[in-house]
Amino acid sequence: MTNSTQENTTSTDSSAKLLDKLAVVDALYRYAAGLDLRDEALLASAFASDAVADFGPATRKAGQDYPPIEGGATIASAVAASLSPLDTTHSLSNPRVTLNGDTATLEGIMACMHLPRTDHSRHVLMTNRYDVELVRQGDVWVIQHLTVDNAWTEGDPTVLSGI
Repeated sequence: MTNSTQENTTSTDSSAKLLDKLAVVDALYRYAAGLDLRDEALLASAFASDAVADFGPATRKAGQDYPPIEGGATIASAVAASLSPLDTTHSLSNPRVTLNGDTATLEGIMACMHLPRTDHSRHVLMTNRYDVELVRQGDVWVIQHLTVDNAWTEGDPTVLSGI
């Protein structure tokens, strides 16, 4: 192989890895946008059909017990229902992606603001660590396993229970 061919191959491999990393992060962006826009179809598009989501480590710190949820559509439906009385914003920062063929891991921080839809004078802001395992399905990456743990909370955690 000539140097030019090696450089083109290396450049193509690097470009493909960058595109995959962006597509992996996009799965979490679809998740966050689905929550904030109350778009259950968009939220569901972030998950594999056999996905598992474990919010327990975060919710236990807020005084609630939320068992793991199985199935992409079930996750989307359950999370959308639990957040339905709230206005939310979810902002992802510091995403770190590791690729391994058609699987990937993503570690990131999600700042999650929750306000009762009828009373914006109350809120709870949670900054959570997201540990995500993803799989490639065709041209998109989807969440296979999601674990959310709370780093810190500010405000009124009872907001999460819709009170």
